[in-house]
Amino acid sequence: MTARSLPVPDGLDGMRLDQAVSRLFGLSRTAAATLVEAGDALVDGIPRPKSDKVSAGAWLEVTLPAPVTAPTLVAAPVHGMKIIYSDDDIVVVDKPVGVAAHPSPGWSGPTVIGGLAAMGQNVATSGAAERQGVVHRLDVGTTGLMAVAKSELAYSALKRAFKEREVDKRYHAIVQGHLDPLRGTIDAPIDRHPTADYRFAVMSDGKPSVTHYDTLEAFRSASLIDVKLETGRTHQIRVHFSAMRHPCVGDITYGADPTLAARLGLHRQWLHARELAFLHPRTQDEVRFVSDYPEDLGYALDVLRDAS
Repeated sequence: MTARSLPVPDGLDGMRLDQAVSRLFGLSRTAAATLVEAGDALVDGIPRPKSDKVSAGAWLEVTLPAPVTAPTLVAAPVHGMKIIYSDDDIVVVDKPVGVAAHPSPGWSGPTVIGGLAAMGQNVATSGAAERQGVVHRLDVGTTGLMAVAKSELAYSALKRAFKEREVDKRYHAIVQGHLDPLRGTIDAPIDRHPTADYRFAVMSDGKPSVTHYDTLEAFRSASLIDVKLETGRTHQIRVHFSAMRHPCVGDITYGADPTLAARLGLHRQWLHARELAFLHPRTQDEVRFVSDYPEDLGYALDVLRDAS
């Protein structure tokens, strides 16, 4: 345990206590709320409810828990993960559902990096130990294409390319209902949900987030769309279409209809990283990769087509 004390900065004046603790000490909202509820955050020497607003200059005393040990990489085969392309600089995999990009606190399931290690694929050493070589990520419940850097040259080049929005990332999604207009752009900032730490939401003070979409096929109750990400925020597609009241089919976390999900046999969001294109970091030639729909998404799509 570590004790820390400091005045509340002007920039946090009027903020909820749990949110202020989260911002000041780099904790998740859930961890900060737990700490406050345990009486480990005092304002001017007095415990306060987590929803209390703090004032600039008030004296904040916090007892922080011991730091979480960084997760370790375990080389373990990942069922269903396929290598689409590999050379000395990059490896592109087709990630199955239920697999995380890399180890993280609280996740004990399979990872892309662990699967690559089990396949004898060496990745770049840049980045934190548990996510070396990772230049972008997919959600555990999202399938499809993911590129990993094998050389330091590739790591630097791809990190810059993703940051500068030079990578063409195409997703296919099935969303509930019919979009109006059928083709368009969603430009809405995203940040962590104010009350649910595991979710994200459109927030006025969030990070800029831009999603382009085009309807490919319309069914009675849903639409198959092509999505191009201009930015790459966590859960961006899921959050944006949920905010439009057209959540990804099967995405119960973001408001999808559980009855429709059950009818389609879905236990996760219908979202697939379909296409990935970028300039090869060494040759500077464009490389483009395409991934077929996995079995569960293909089945759900067939059911929708048959019913239309």
